[in-house]
Amino acid sequence: QLIMSLNSSALLNEENPQAPKRNTECLEHLELQTPSSFQDNPLQQLQLASQEVLEKAKKSGRSKCPRCSSSRMFYCYSCFVPVETVPTKEIPTVKLPLKIDIIKHPNETDGKSTAVHAKLLAPDDVTIYKYPCIPEYQEKRHEIALIFPGPNSVSVKDIAFHLQKYTEESGCGNDDDCSKEPFLKKAKTEPKEEEENLNACVSGNRSEGTRLKKIIFIDSTWNQTNKIITDERLQGLLQIELKTRKTCFWRHQKGKPDTYLSTIEAIYYFLVDYHQEILKEDYKGQYDNLLFFFSFMYTLIKNAKCCAGKE
Repeated sequence: QLIMSLNSSALLNEENPQAPKRNTECLEHLELQTPSSFQDNPLQQLQLASQEVLEKAKKSGRSKCPRCSSSRMFYCYSCFVPVETVPTKEIPTVKLPLKIDIIKHPNETDGKSTAVHAKLLAPDDVTIYKYPCIPEYQEKRHEIALIFPGPNSVSVKDIAFHLQKYTEESGCGNDDDCSKEPFLKKAKTEPKEEEENLNACVSGNRSEGTRLKKIIFIDSTWNQTNKIITDERLQGLLQIELKTRKTCFWRHQKGKPDTYLSTIEAIYYFLVDYHQEILKEDYKGQYDNLLFFFSFMYTLIKNAKCCAGKE
């Protein structure tokens, strides 16, 4: 286990609120560097709102949650709100193109989870559920997808094709009126041609889109996901895998590939791919602020490792 002279667990491992105070000698001489100061920092190109409010909060230490009065750093992971030293008006808000449900494993440590970042930064579009209290999804499976790697998972660019199959199976060609004609009705074609035609049709009609209305993420360690992914309420949903991204998470789980992302990374990278592959729009940083807290903590911990002589 990596021991940092900065003792960053006092700053970031909120699951241990009784951790020793920070090593002030190191901290006083450790100003937060910009991400670009690290050659290997993949977050350096993000278009982020000013993080000055987080720098000030870091220097002042823990503060109270305005709702439950618990002592926290930056935000309360129980109430999903910033602490008193981090004014809500100074936290960016991100508008998402679809709704997100996060299903959190009951044994997942609240202070370690990055799911709260999504709720803090996109409060109108993100809902967090603690398993086993989750919605019923079956009746809407033609407009919902689940982010999870597996043998039947598809890439983001293939969402339209596979959701259309669910639409045809359910007999619903419209979100609110199943009596209308199916969204896409055509003569039988070869599989490859069928997929190309469908994707072209979907991409050319933004009002119809892909019919994807909600995306589900599971928030747990990879060893705990089996309990949730096998739940009957999630069976039959389209599964999507993010295969090309690598994690920057400082709590990467041993023995797992670096393509296994933290929850907030998975949300961010999915939305970037969705924006480009499905909405067919140039990505100009619209969702970068979802990594507002994540990138700050990444840099903070990397600086701590340098201060401790670990890198």
